[in-house]
Amino acid sequence: MTSNKLRLKNYVSRFTYYFFLTMMVWVLAACQSSSDCFREEVFCAALVTDTLGVEDHGINQDAWAGLQEAKLNGLADRVEYIASVDARDYSKNIAYFADQGYDLIFTSGIALDNATLQNADLYPDSVFVGLNQTFEEPRPNLISVTFPEDQMGFAAGVVATQLTKTGIVAAVCETSGIDSMWRYCEGFRAGVEYANSEIKVLVVYREDGDREKLFIDEAWGYETGSDLIARGADVLFAAGGVTGQGALRAASEFEVSAIGSERDQANALGESGKGVVISLYGAAQFEVQEVMREVRAGEVRADRVGKIEFSALNPSFPPEFSTQMELLLAALASGELDVNVTDAR
Repeated sequence: MTSNKLRLKNYVSRFTYYFFLTMMVWVLAACQSSSDCFREEVFCAALVTDTLGVEDHGINQDAWAGLQEAKLNGLADRVEYIASVDARDYSKNIAYFADQGYDLIFTSGIALDNATLQNADLYPDSVFVGLNQTFEEPRPNLISVTFPEDQMGFAAGVVATQLTKTGIVAAVCETSGIDSMWRYCEGFRAGVEYANSEIKVLVVYREDGDREKLFIDEAWGYETGSDLIARGADVLFAAGGVTGQGALRAASEFEVSAIGSERDQANALGESGKGVVISLYGAAQFEVQEVMREVRAGEVRADRVGKIEFSALNPSFPPEFSTQMELLLAALASGELDVNVTDAR
């Protein structure tokens, strides 16, 4: 009996010793890992997404691709991301990377603007980059990267004039009270008028709708798109998250051409996006790396207007159409071509 007790005691002692040894090794490794980013020679960059996740076929996915490419190119030593599950976690997710000593923290989407600004104040040693976010008050460690919605809308309007057979094109947008939505759809109107003033352009905003359904009113988008098609529009442009996607679904169902924005809508919607001919959105993958180069060189520009990219055109279009689109976007970016969209409502 005594022998059994001794063996049991020895077993417990060995178990306890190896357990605590393992725990100490794990803790030491964790501490070393978490402290790497505090070392001057280690450059760490991270991304915190909104609740659409990192596979949104848009800014989140492109930004993460940019971070991964930056690591491959030697611009960063360590890159990570957190895909936010709940909006209430935004600030906590951003702070996680700041607490780990990350040099550069990207946040994507307008919903994270307040959390980004607050963390910039709390963690002055990290640089924060708000993608698709604007900040009224500057900070020495805060960068705003926006994309020119008016130019994207303008380019969509020009494309629409090349697609229409009925001579009627339309745009479906979230409320005009949101500046980006106004710029998208008024840019579209301007693009149509610039390319062919004889084409009729219809623009509808989701006004007086339920505020709780902002950017997620797919039913309204679908109904509005269907109504515009019934009125003769054979090309639909749409902007405004899921609200806009409702109109794109209507275009696919009624077999008319659609032009997407904000992300590669054809891939995002799958079969429901088969009518999407082209999508225009911000080149986040490129901008992430450009910002990283500047920050590593000691430059922090408060405001940056990013480049525009477009998804692959429908195979039925001739190759020169893509070239024409690239030339158009270059002219808009350089200022050679002025959109002439004002903020006046």
